[in-house]
Amino acid sequence: MAQRILMIEDDHRLAAMVRDYLGPQGFGVMLAEDIAQGFASLQREPFDLVLLDLMLPDGNGLDVCRRIRTLPASDRHTLPTVPIVMLTARGEPMDRVVGLEIGADDYVSKPFEPRELLARIRAVLRRHDATANQTNNERLNFGCLEIDRDARLARVDGVAREMTAYQFDLLVAMAERAGRVLSREQLMDLLKGEPLDAFDRSIDVHIARIRAAIEDDVKHPRRIITVRGAGYVFAKAQK
Repeated sequence: MAQRILMIEDDHRLAAMVRDYLGPQGFGVMLAEDIAQGFASLQREPFDLVLLDLMLPDGNGLDVCRRIRTLPASDRHTLPTVPIVMLTARGEPMDRVVGLEIGADDYVSKPFEPRELLARIRAVLRRHDATANQTNNERLNFGCLEIDRDARLARVDGVAREMTAYQFDLLVAMAERAGRVLSREQLMDLLKGEPLDAFDRSIDVHIARIRAAIEDDVKHPRRIITVRGAGYVFAKAQK
């Protein structure tokens, strides 16, 4: 069965090109030209991934991403965790950081090669499905923190904490290797991502978001510890 993608993009030529290219690759692409159409589609039917333009006629794609990620927890199994790939004509690193901070799983700068977009989509879906398809439904418990791999939920004192699919997979990868220092490159490899650029600190943005979700004090984290010059370690027990 084809995986379904919603593309929210007002450039009709670009949208049609992406739809026609991804179709033979096993993806069914539905197009929406603005935020209103996009949300109507999202609320009407499920999608495996959202391609979201940054600049839209009726608003900003960042606001759409933020809105999706902050929907009520009761809907968590559907819309709030759908993978989101941002499309942007802007090239400044700050745009990427902002997108990642509010919940995007990846971003692609325009103009892009269709093959690059396909590779990014497949990488994001692979990371998302890796944990969702696990047959082992055991939960990881670290004091007040519970990581439910089957439900794809992280709870602190029984309360579900919001994070993206990528961030949840990153949390699981670290928690399964509690006590072991992992470099950024190792974390990217565990998540089957693309090689990490030496100047790319997007992994740090995701770590910061995870800390905001599960730590009592993000300025003095006790669960995910930074090891200067080496990477990160997930603490087996809080000090």
